[in-house]
Amino acid sequence: MSEIDRSRAARAEARTRIEEVAARLFAERGFAGTTIGEIAAEAGLSKPMLYRHFDSKQELHLALLERHRDELAAAPVRELLHGEGDLDTRMTAMYDAWFGYVESHPYTWRMMFRDTTGDAQVQAFHRELQRRQRETDMALLREFVPGLPEAELEPLGEAIRSALYGLALWWLDRPDQPRELLVATMTRITRGLISTVEGPNAEGPKAEGPKAEGPNAEMPDATSAGTPDAPGPSGASPSGAAGGTD
Repeated sequence: MSEIDRSRAARAEARTRIEEVAARLFAERGFAGTTIGEIAAEAGLSKPMLYRHFDSKQELHLALLERHRDELAAAPVRELLHGEGDLDTRMTAMYDAWFGYVESHPYTWRMMFRDTTGDAQVQAFHRELQRRQRETDMALLREFVPGLPEAELEPLGEAIRSALYGLALWWLDRPDQPRELLVATMTRITRGLISTVEGPNAEGPKAEGPKAEGPNAEMPDATSAGTPDAPGPSGASPSGAAGGTD
């Protein structure tokens, strides 16, 4: 390895240490409660060395937010749009990828969704982050429920986003809970929203045949009457075929 390559590798390694330490301290102490000196000391660097990578604490904080925002969004969207299986399978995989990122970056998650800076730029970042997540959830709804009224897309997208963020923050305080529980819960919430739209279009109950009157009355023969087999108990037709919808 050349001297230039070694220098680049050392610089990249130092930057990684700075970001990891900063993410933890910002999450634990908040933006205002963390100093550049503390970050540098825990990263094993001097303050002048840290300033070679970031001009200010605010720049470091924003750089962390931007990096993890993009990484958080990438895997779930890939699963939704390009994953294998039917939509239900892809939805479960999408939530698993999203919560998997949260699980592996707990400090970053606290920093991203518990804004403690009061800084205008950081607040603007959080609003943009929420907007992007809401639009991702709106894209999910368009994919799963193409007949959803356009006016309902944004509020329903916000409902999914709020549930997603709320569950993640709840999980951070209860790390003993398995990721599968969060995935199943979020999938159930989304399915519930979808079912309220799909319900009116789904195949309803079969019309009942004429009721027998009196103990000896006979039901009409569906075959001789030229009508399809009427469903029997539990949706089974007289010919043994299953009735109803999948």
